[in-house]
This record gives sequence, C-alpha cells and structure tokens, in this order.
Amino acid sequence: MPRRRPLPPWLGHALRAQRAPVPWPAVLRGALAAGPLLLAAVLAGNPSSGVLLALGAMLAGVNDRPGPRLAALTRLGGPALAGGAGMVVGTALSPFAGEGGGFGHGVVIVTAFAVLGLLGGAVSAVGPVASAAGTQVLVTVAIGAGMPLPEAGWQRALLFVGGAAWLIVLRVALPSPAARTARDGRTARAARAARIKGSGRGLGYLYDGERFAVAAVYDAVARLVEAAGRTDSRARRAALTAALDQAQDALRGGGAAARRLRAQYVAALPLAEAATALAWAGKTVPERAAEGPRRLAAAVRTGAAVGPLPAPTRCDAGLRALDEALLRAAEVFDGGRVPDQPRRRNSPTTVLRKAAGPGGREYGIRVGLSFGASAAVAQALHPLHWYWLPATAVFLVKPDLGPLASRALCRAAGTVAGAAAFAGLAALLPRPAGLVVLVALCGALIPVATRHFAAQTAVVTVLVLSLVMVGGEPQASAGRITETLLACAIVLVAGHLPGPGDHRGGGVRVRVAVAREAAHAYVRHVLSEDTGRPQDRARRWALRREAYRTLAQARAAVDLAAAELPVVARHSDGARRVTVVLERLVDTTTACAVQVDDTGRVPRQCAERIDGILAELAA
Repeated sequence: MPRRRPLPPWLGHALRAQRAPVPWPAVLRGALAAGPLLLAAVLAGNPSSGVLLALGAMLAGVNDRPGPRLAALTRLGGPALAGGAGMVVGTALSPFAGEGGGFGHGVVIVTAFAVLGLLGGAVSAVGPVASAAGTQVLVTVAIGAGMPLPEAGWQRALLFVGGAAWLIVLRVALPSPAARTARDGRTARAARAARIKGSGRGLGYLYDGERFAVAAVYDAVARLVEAAGRTDSRARRAALTAALDQAQDALRGGGAAARRLRAQYVAALPLAEAATALAWAGKTVPERAAEGPRRLAAAVRTGAAVGPLPAPTRCDAGLRALDEALLRAAEVFDGGRVPDQPRRRNSPTTVLRKAAGPGGREYGIRVGLSFGASAAVAQALHPLHWYWLPATAVFLVKPDLGPLASRALCRAAGTVAGAAAFAGLAALLPRPAGLVVLVALCGALIPVATRHFAAQTAVVTVLVLSLVMVGGEPQASAGRITETLLACAIVLVAGHLPGPGDHRGGGVRVRVAVAREAAHAYVRHVLSEDTGRPQDRARRWALRREAYRTLAQARAAVDLAAAELPVVARHSDGARRVTVVLERLVDTTTACAVQVDDTGRVPRQCAERIDGILAELAA
C-alpha cells in the first residue's frame, strides 16, 4: 500500500486544532458579557451605546485566557485602555474618511493608518500584552474612523472601555466552579477551607490560578523525575519549563497569600534543577523519588501540611540534590524563609530596544504596509463598511495567531461560514431580540472557538454582523465576505514582499540571539562557582530560568517560521539546529551546577562537555 505523502507544514497547521476541555468559567463570562450589555442599551433606547459596550466586551473576551484572576487586570485591562485611545484617534480621523472627501482626505487616512500600523506593529514585539494592545488600538482606530455612530470620541472610548471593564469584573469576581478534588485524596471542601483560612479574608479563590500554576510546577518536576532514563525525558523537561514560565508570569501582588505562593515557587527551583540533572544523566531512579514533589503539589492546591516525605535515596549527586531540595521546600511550606528570587522587569529602555530591534522593525513594517494598503483600497472602493478591511488586515497580519498562509486560509473559510450562517439566522430571528440572543450565544462560544482560528473567525463574524444590524444598518454578509477576501490578498502580498536589507526572519534571529546570550550568561556563572567566590544560588536559579525561558521562546518562533510558505520559511533555515545545541548546553550546565553543589568544584567531564558544545555552537 503506497504511503500517504505528508501535508505541507503551512496546510497542516491550518487543519490542526487544539484539544482541551471546555472552559466553562470563560463560557459563562462570555454569555454574561456582550449580550446583557447590548440588551440593557436596547431596552434603554440607545442601541449604538450597546454596540460599543458589546465591542469592548467582545475584544476583551478574545484576549481572555485561562490563568490567574489578578493577572487579567493587566492582560485584559491594558489592551482595553489602548482600544479606548484608538477610539478617540479614529473618531478624530473620521471627517477624512468615506465618500465625498476627495483625494486629499484619502491621503490623510492612508498615511495616518500606515504610520499608526508601523508604531502598533513595532510595540507588539515587546510581549504578549503589548501585542494585544497594539492590535486592539489599530482595530479601534479603524472602527472609530469608519463606524457611523452618534457618540463623540470620548464617549465611544468610555463605552468601549466600560464593556471591557465589565468582563474584567466578571473575570476577577466570579468564584471558581465546583472545586476539584486534590490528588492526595483530600476533599474539595477541605481545600476551600484551607484557602479561606490562608487568605484571612475569605477571598482565597482570587488566587486559584496562581495556586494551580505553582502546583503544576511540582507536578512537572515529579513527571520529569519519573522520565529519567526514558526517551520522553526531553519532552517532560520542556513541559517543566512551560510550567515554570506560567507560574513566574502568574505570581504578582503583595498580599500574604501571594507572598506564600511566591515562596513555594522559589522553593521549586532547586527541585527543577535536580530533576533536570537526573534526566540529563539518563539513569532510571527509584519510583519513590517522584512521590515527594507530588505531595508538595497536593499541599499547594489544598493549603494543608505536606506530611511525611518518602525516605531519601542518596546514591548520587542528582538524588542527593533532589532530597536536599525536598527538605528545604518542606521547611518553606512550614513557614521557613527562602532567598528572594530576582524578578524580570522590563525597563523603558528594554521596551524601546525590543520595539526598535529587528523583530519590531520587521513586524512594524508589515503591519504598517497592510494597514495602510487596506485603507487605501477601502477608500478607493468606498464600500458601506470600509473600516472592515483595515480592521481585518490587522488581525490577519498578527503572527501570534499562526503562520501567515494558515491564518489567511482559516480567516477566509471562517468568514464564509460565519456570514452564511448569519444570513440564514437573520432571516428567521426576530429583531432586535433575536440578534441580542445571538450576540450572547456568540460571546459564550468565543472561549471554545479559540481552539481553531477558523472557528473563532466564524463566531466573531456572526457576532459582528449582529451588532451591525442592531446598530440600524442592513444585513451585510456578502460585504463581509468580499472585504475579508480582499484583506487576505493584501496581507499575503505584504507578508511575502522582500524586507529592507536583511530583515526577513528577523524575529527568529532575535529570539535565537537572546537565547544564546542567556545561555552563555548561565554557563559563565556556573563555571565561576569553583573559583573561590561564594555561591549565589538565587542568581544561578534566575539565570537558569532566563536561559530556559528564552530558549522556549526561540523554539516557538522557529516552529512558527517553519510552518510558513517555503519562500518565508527558508529564511529561518538552521535556526532549529542552533536551539537544539543550546538546549544541550543549558541541560549540561544544569547538571554541572548540581555537581558543583555536591563536590564544590566543576567536574572535569562536565567542563569538557560544555567546551565541546560551545565549540559546536560557535561553528
């Protein structure tokens, strides 16, 4: 039987969907956000205000992801404030948009959109929150400039931010659904009681996300210890890195509960170091070695005492380090002190450097070109909803959503499906009641639809067309399809044009260069620990965290680039090999650090292996 040829990476990515349980809390928030706000405004006789409120809630819902509640204040609030500012700017530009303005007005709109796109795209390179804010400000600029609404610019901004704020209130205030039973057999009631006791004010549920993130770190340590000597140890180590990254991002605030969770997170760092050294050694370890981290994970979830730890197995340096780290962690859980963990902070200089660097410049140019060109085409064609074209182009050019060809294909398919579904529903549903129900239903479906970009596009299309009709405009499914296809064509052309100088693939090169620098800093620190200097383990843990974190970001960037069309993917050839070598370097250095703790010096074998990997990396 002939073997089936694999699909091209860009097409395989377009057909791949994430698998995850239904996020019922997010579904509930989505149902209670845009729909009720729109209903209240319609009942008050002011549907245009309801449209703006619902838009704010919808765009905040697109950014709503599982995770800590308090982190949502930044993750959702920052983009919402940027969107409000975009509404003001877009409304100020609205006199220059639409028919009747002449060539001069069209030049103003196109130039303004291109410049704003350049700035918004460059800022998006700073980080995930900045990326969401940069995208949202551009989308609201287009909406503010093109959507015919009676409100002034400041009123539009307040209503938009108010809609997002309502979703944030739901995100922070609603308690978790039925609590889960802890893995050590304690009941959910005991876990809730422990959380309330630990919080002191009955608000322990506010830290559920942080608590589960820290517990996931200990679980990942246990799984990596179990995988020592097996072929899946590399994947388990990557999973541990992801868990540490998520917990590090989740922990914020200065309350007693936050400080306790931060101490428990810091106590996991030497455990992660020892587990990585055991996996690097490639030898199987006793089954009971993983039991200690699992008990610590259960204690984090429930807030209860750790209980007795398994008997130590101290036959080599890795197991001795694991046992010592378990004892230190148990002391922390009982109220002991731990060294402070240096925090990652982005200074204004660092932010500007990222935005003005090769990755920021490359992405800014693509966004500015796409945003400006789509505005020019829209101004030339004068469609009824001309702002749809640039707003769609902004989402399409966003690399967070996958490779360019994949997201263009998914966007086109999702828009056609959503517009066709709305055309049928709009002919059957009563107005405006049926449309309000449709908005509420789509809001509830967005968290589920985020598993696939085409599904998310279909749901958002139905929601947007419903809002347009509630605002008093006619059914516009055909226009939505036409303008989306135009946006896809514009972004595909802009995304595959040769960049100025050697900027193509700059984002990947920047990520790999940052990972290389972080790995070298970690190696230098570990190799200097036997030169008579006092050991600074907190500094070493921070350098190791930064090395693994930047390495994970580099691998993600390489994987994304590899799934582009060949004309783009070829610019990142060789980057994957560099990340593999860097991963070996950081793993070997971690094993060396454990040996330094055990013997007080760098073993000759480790030093030689590190020198060999550095030579391979230099080549």
